[in-house]
Amino acid sequence: MAKSPNAFRTISEAAEEIGAPQHVLRFWETKFTFVAPLKRAGGRRFYRPQDLVVLKAVKRLLHDEGMTIKGVQRLYKEQGLKRIAAWGDPEGLVSFEPDGVAVEPVAAKPVAAPTPSPVAAPVSTVRLRQALAELEGAKARLEAVLSRSA
Repeated sequence: MAKSPNAFRTISEAAEEIGAPQHVLRFWETKFTFVAPLKRAGGRRFYRPQDLVVLKAVKRLLHDEGMTIKGVQRLYKEQGLKRIAAWGDPEGLVSFEPDGVAVEPVAAKPVAAPTPSPVAAPVSTVRLRQALAELEGAKARLEAVLSRSA
């Protein structure tokens, strides 16, 4: 039986949904004060829907956008949890109150896609240039092979 979208998740369920190992989620708790699942007796972690949104955002910022841990910390300090959460919930299905607490999921509402922060832009440009250089190298190798066989 599948869990409700509003149900709490264990660390193994959260790790599977986020696509990151459990130890990475625990590590992120040490680096980001805004990653704070509920802890029950024995230290067992339970992740709320808003925790999953924040974790998805952290993963996207670190892995897809190429930001550093310090860059994500700075983004949180300068722009707050709502800005971070927008990276993990671009449809705006989970609403965050000013203190960072999420309220019940709301109906999909039009939300502008998050724009990359100025901190992320240089890293993304570097990654694109590296990819371009790799593609150009592959093209040159392919052309050399094709010219030999012609």
